[in-house]
Amino acid sequence: MTNTTTDRERAGDAAQGATEAAAERLTTAPAESDGPTGIGVVGWLRWMWRQLTSMRVALILLFLLSLAAIPGSLIPQNGQNQFKVESWKAQHTAVAPIYEKLQLFDVYSSVWFSAIYILLFVSLAGCIVPRTWQFVGVLRSRPPAAPRNLTRMPVYAVWRTDADAAAVNAAAHRLLRGRRFRAHLDGGAVAAEKGYLREVGNLVFHLSLFALLGGFAWASLASGTGGKLLVEGEGYSNTITQLDDFTGTRFYGTEDLDPFYVKLNRFTSKFQNNGSQIGSAREFTANVDYYAGSDPAKLKQGKIEVNHPLEIGGSKFFLIGHGYAPVITVRNAAGDIVYTGATPFLPQDGNLTSTGVIKVSDYGEKDGKRTQLGLSGFFLPTAPVAFDRNTGPRSLFPGDADPVIVLNAYAGDLGTDSGLPQNIYQLNTKNLTQLQQDGQPAKVRMKPGEAWALPDGYGSVTFEGYKQWASFNVSHRPGNAIALIGAVLAIAGLIGSLFIQRRRIWVRAVALPGGGTQVELAGLGRSESAKIAEELAALAVDLQDDAPALDDEPDGEPENEPDGEPENEPGNEPGNEPGNEPHDESDDESEDRSAEADEASAPAESAVPADQNSKE
Repeated sequence: MTNTTTDRERAGDAAQGATEAAAERLTTAPAESDGPTGIGVVGWLRWMWRQLTSMRVALILLFLLSLAAIPGSLIPQNGQNQFKVESWKAQHTAVAPIYEKLQLFDVYSSVWFSAIYILLFVSLAGCIVPRTWQFVGVLRSRPPAAPRNLTRMPVYAVWRTDADAAAVNAAAHRLLRGRRFRAHLDGGAVAAEKGYLREVGNLVFHLSLFALLGGFAWASLASGTGGKLLVEGEGYSNTITQLDDFTGTRFYGTEDLDPFYVKLNRFTSKFQNNGSQIGSAREFTANVDYYAGSDPAKLKQGKIEVNHPLEIGGSKFFLIGHGYAPVITVRNAAGDIVYTGATPFLPQDGNLTSTGVIKVSDYGEKDGKRTQLGLSGFFLPTAPVAFDRNTGPRSLFPGDADPVIVLNAYAGDLGTDSGLPQNIYQLNTKNLTQLQQDGQPAKVRMKPGEAWALPDGYGSVTFEGYKQWASFNVSHRPGNAIALIGAVLAIAGLIGSLFIQRRRIWVRAVALPGGGTQVELAGLGRSESAKIAEELAALAVDLQDDAPALDDEPDGEPENEPDGEPENEPGNEPGNEPGNEPHDESDDESEDRSAEADEASAPAESAVPADQNSKE
């Protein structure tokens, strides 16, 4: 009989310990293990899966992903600018082969970057699914029952009253429900819990991070970008033959380009013309006509500004640059027009000092020999009266206050008939001879409307005027919206998880053998904060209407308290009248636990702290 009673007591103590552990654990994150939980291969695989899906490993993978992205921002990438990659290789011949083997020119599609990315995806998925399922179970369950010894809680208050114990518990239940606590009355005590949005914030953060990474992954697999430079009055169809450059991905190629047509009607640029910020940009606006698909009858007008793209179909049209395009007319020795049109010159500084070349491939014959002409020089939107010998031609202001063009002339073979690709903004002078005038290289400075008679009877060059050009980036990125929504929700979830406190309050009213009722209040918060103490104090004040405290406390220890506790129980000290702030026992915890070790009626039980391995 004695053994049976002892076994039952041990089982009851174990159950009570489990109840108190559940009550003091304020997280729904699955607990982590310190080692394999099985034997052999299955056990090791299970342990590795738990490690991979832990938040600690997820943070490590996220940190590794940020480190792995650094080379992609420092080293030119094949998918962004092939020309820069080739130039970098030519300048760093020693390390270029090593970088090739390490896939440093294709960081975001490399094996090692993809491995980190995939592991992070798996880790997040393995963390979110069980955590969400466990949180749903917590929402469907009742708040944990009150621990046996409420004095172990960080915040505690106690008093005696003549009110009925059942009425006090019912009043506490009503007050807690009125404060939007999830409360439950059972077994002579009220258990209440609040702050579930904290865990919701955690789950939202994890799901949003998953969506953010998914959006980036989808964008990297199904996006494409192209570039196009348009002079005022020019238009183009969005096809690979009319784009200046194009970079596709695995699921977006040249055959997937969105069909549309765009024409640049007018480009407007304005600059600050006085004060300390003279020359600063104030307005860049491209006015365009466009239509989506292949029906010109659906022509629309649009406006494109910096950071305000025009969306056509599934693509966005970004304004990324602008400059000037001098309009030049070239006549040969017979007076025939062999070249005319606007030629874009590329800006070299903040004042839009621009350089460019004009290639006249169809000049014809000179002295019975087939000849080609090349013109190179500068366009200055605001030219000085005289050029500095050290700096050469330089513009004084980016606006077109006093436009001037400066040209040099060459004759010979441009190399355009060789079939090899050439840069349209550079002049290959290998097979060209610079024209001479008065024993000096032939050059001229012209304003709009002026002409230059080329030496040696090569004809003439007329500066008709100039237009403005704009360069655009055509971007198709389907995952941007997903990534943006994920980023916003991740911030919202993080704010919720940081500022919302999960807390529990217990109220126990017990009838005393000598008459009267003992009322105990205890609180437990997720983090060290005065909020739980303030709420417990407010509850104690409100509860005085239904359970007023007695002015004269009886001598002796209150019943239902552990043997060996100090005579003045926390909350019963002189001066701790009902309605005062509840006493925080954090300073007396060591003394309480040493006293509990000497209990004779019940085994000592240590408080179970919140899980230190929590993923929160």
